[in-house]
Amino acid sequence: MSFSGDAKSELCRAGLHKLCCARAEAHGILLFCNTFQQSGVRIVTENRAFAARLPKLFHKAFGFSFDRAPEDLSGTGKLIFEITEQDKLKTVINIFGFSLEHNLSLHINFGLLEEECCRTAFLRGVFLAGGSVTDPKKRYHLEFVTSHYKVSRELEALMMDMGFSPKETVRGGNYVTYFKQSEHIADLLTRLGAPVAAVEIMSAKVEKNLRNEMNRRVNCDTANVDKAVDAAQDQLAAIRQLEQSGLLQQLPQKLQETARLRIRYPEMTLSQLADCFDPPVTKSCLNHRLRKIAALAKS
Repeated sequence: MSFSGDAKSELCRAGLHKLCCARAEAHGILLFCNTFQQSGVRIVTENRAFAARLPKLFHKAFGFSFDRAPEDLSGTGKLIFEITEQDKLKTVINIFGFSLEHNLSLHINFGLLEEECCRTAFLRGVFLAGGSVTDPKKRYHLEFVTSHYKVSRELEALMMDMGFSPKETVRGGNYVTYFKQSEHIADLLTRLGAPVAAVEIMSAKVEKNLRNEMNRRVNCDTANVDKAVDAAQDQLAAIRQLEQSGLLQQLPQKLQETARLRIRYPEMTLSQLADCFDPPVTKSCLNHRLRKIAALAKS
């Protein structure tokens, strides 16, 4: 199962105790499901935990069962739930405060979401029916998708009122409300009732940060090694130039010793080479001598 599927399965373990919360969750599902019209309701899912929750949720919220529901939840593939009886549809539409006088205009009924628990239940339903979250090992992205512009705008307002700051975009004629910050995604999943998924997101972030820090240090060390190698090659070239011109033997004894050790240990860093002197010299002192050799070769 995908990370998004695991998160939804975790959310489906939430209890169905209060009627108000059951109706709020069903409200979110219907606004973001495949079809919610005067002619019928159609919910399609591949998540077995969500499919097992739907009949219990709708019975708690509305007191009736689906007109069509899968008999077997085992196996793979899509599972379809439908409501077609007009009396059931009228019950749902009346509970959510919609009007049958004209075409069904979907919107969020904020009167059903006055309590914090109901808001949380509503967002859980929205995520179960129209949400997804990307595997945090790949990237950070959580989104809600609907074809209804008004519902999308109202969802953004609701989430901002709850302390979240989502972004919006349009994709293929659908309206997408999304998050890309790992902290915001983890906070939202925790609020909805999926703390395990939230912990996985934060663990993935820590792992990525550690990996990036290690790569940064390796790159930094590699750059330092490259610098040391280039500097050593320049020093050897200067020493060879002095040697070929017969000037190396005329240098002060300390500079001759420096040149001799550099030729013997071309791979060493300045700190390592400084320890080879008897007695050892400081890195600063050795650097000064090598700079003098380079300046003499250049002149």
